[in-house]
Amino acid sequence: MAKSEQSRTPFYFLLIVVVMSIIIFIFKPESIIPTLTFFLKLIVKIISILVLVFVIMFLINYFVTPKQLVKYIGKKSGMRSWWIAIVAGIISTGPIYMWYPMLSGLKEKGVRTGFIATFLYTRAIKPALIPLMIIYFGLMFTLILTIVLIFFSIFQGILTERILEVEK
Repeated sequence: MAKSEQSRTPFYFLLIVVVMSIIIFIFKPESIIPTLTFFLKLIVKIISILVLVFVIMFLINYFVTPKQLVKYIGKKSGMRSWWIAIVAGIISTGPIYMWYPMLSGLKEKGVRTGFIATFLYTRAIKPALIPLMIIYFGLMFTLILTIVLIFFSIFQGILTERILEVEK
């Protein structure tokens, strides 16, 4: 597939689901109504949170540049830099492989490898999915999991730096 071409698979999948739903609705409407009701209730519960999360992500992606990141998370940076790496990892979007060139460039400009490892680790925390986690697993589970992921992202970053120092 060429770079400019986009896969039409998601569109076809959506089309098949809509057509199947219409067919089921025509032949057995009582079986589709509970599903649609559940879907609408779920959307109403999470829409305001999702809009807020996307607005915050947009604003941060719009205003924060790689130069600013290098300034705050260079070789001689303190505890605040760990938090910047954590937050940047959490709010980052898109496929991970798209971040590799930028992260490589940041490393060449002096960003510590621990911060890069922390950034990559915290990509597992997705703000857009947190409302769904709360709905399905509860607030306490979501909080504990998020805190553990953040703690271990720092541990992973420190461990990565130590291993790479031994290799040198």
